[in-house]
Amino acid sequence: MGMKGETVPIINQIEDMVRGVPGWTPIDQLYTLFNLVCLTSDLPGDILEIGSWCGRSSAVLGFAARLSGEARVMCVDLFPGKTDWKQNPDGSYSFRVAIAGKTYGGYQEQTVWKEPFERDIAPIYARYDSVFDVFSDTIRRQGLQERVEAFRGNSETFADQAPPGFRCRVAFIDGDHSYEAVCRDIRNVERFLVPGGWVCFDDAFSHYEGVNRAITDLVIKNPDYALGQQMTRKLFIARRKPVAA
Repeated sequence: MGMKGETVPIINQIEDMVRGVPGWTPIDQLYTLFNLVCLTSDLPGDILEIGSWCGRSSAVLGFAARLSGEARVMCVDLFPGKTDWKQNPDGSYSFRVAIAGKTYGGYQEQTVWKEPFERDIAPIYARYDSVFDVFSDTIRRQGLQERVEAFRGNSETFADQAPPGFRCRVAFIDGDHSYEAVCRDIRNVERFLVPGGWVCFDDAFSHYEGVNRAITDLVIKNPDYALGQQMTRKLFIARRKPVAA
């Protein structure tokens, strides 16, 4: 019996999958992430996403994981609710989320200005009480509930509470864009990234100096990484050195 063949191009399937899902990850970047998950299917480990928002990239990672093997996708995000957002004195917006008695801030150094907030974020809360509700709908519509799992927190709390034995072969970092936060995310990801695994960064070498500096200092200058490449306009990926034969 031959293999099952699918003739609809993957990039078209990705476009259909994310159509209408709020978020800013472009199709070429999603396609690159899809391919990376599929091409690393011979490595052990799951997929880790830091910063999932409404599940746009999460669904594509889950789709790739389902097609290429048994890996699961762990999605880490603060998932702010409608009442977590506050307008700052300068007119911009930021949020603070309370989880298990601890408060986490978002967009403290890169606040969302009034126009993009009203254009991109306010419409979400006109329909949903929380970003987590949108995320859950996105994953459910794609039938990925058994493949994609959400964790409410940041990379530090996830690292402290990760399932026993958790490892990842691909990690996608798209959380807080401050230098300190990206450095923290890299260090936490490295606790789980297998030899030969890949770490990927959104908004790399585009408009966020904190992201650029963190990648340069902790990845490009790090001899533990064997390969780094800007793949699309704002996606940088790097491979952790495999174990020497």
